[in-house]
Amino acid sequence: MVNQGLLYVVPTPIGNLADMTPRAIEVLNQVDVIAAEDTRHSARLLQHFGIKTPALAYHEHNERQLCHKLVERIQLGDSVALISDAGTPLVSDPGYHLIRAARETGVQVVPLPGACAMITALSASGLASDRFVFEGFLPAKSAARCQRLQALVDDSRTLIFYESTHRIQASLADMADVFGAQRQAVIARELSKRFETIHGDSLSALLSWLESDANQCRGEFVVLVQGAAAVEDEAVSAEAKKVLVILMQELPLKQAAALAAKISGLKKNDLYRLGLTLLEK
Repeated sequence: MVNQGLLYVVPTPIGNLADMTPRAIEVLNQVDVIAAEDTRHSARLLQHFGIKTPALAYHEHNERQLCHKLVERIQLGDSVALISDAGTPLVSDPGYHLIRAARETGVQVVPLPGACAMITALSASGLASDRFVFEGFLPAKSAARCQRLQALVDDSRTLIFYESTHRIQASLADMADVFGAQRQAVIARELSKRFETIHGDSLSALLSWLESDANQCRGEFVVLVQGAAAVEDEAVSAEAKKVLVILMQELPLKQAAALAAKISGLKKNDLYRLGLTLLEK
């Protein structure tokens, strides 16, 4: 019986090549093949570290076709390393179908820790990091983008987005419209690179800052937005809170908040956020 190989998920630097870990280099040297998002881009990285392992292109346009072939290779004894152009694979990058197919067929997946732009940005943002949500890239068109943002307007977690040079100003403008111009946010640009910039202010002030300096609109962006303010207990009357608590014992929170809003005349979203706070206690 042939011993099957392993599938490694290998992060690569998001800018500074010194962030490549010794373990990542070792794995990339030892595997039989590297599945790379862009072989031309990765060739420079592999050459820099003297890695001669063959690489094949594995990207969003061919991953459904290639994932099962790669799994079959692993089952026959080859080991495969999955890398993206930068950072941790699968975080707004290809790889989901491969990992899912591997796990469904019993192939062992070995993840390596390493660089990730959203975590790097969050750690330096000064925004709450105990609860956050990663939304990846927003839709390209304004209407769809605003619809996505509207669904997050009452979310109390720190919101994290990736954005491109071409849409950063339009996205910030839509965030200011939906979340409110004074909602606090942080732009993290070109992390770990020469022109790394981490700048926080209100959404409207950040937009003005970008509009006044074209250089700040270049590069790769992580945008972090402060979550919606939690509703304090005193913002809801004692009677309304009592009604909500009773209803929560019999109904799901969403239904309990809606019914409590009808009874008390208060806003459903305020009662829903209060309910979330009560559930955490």
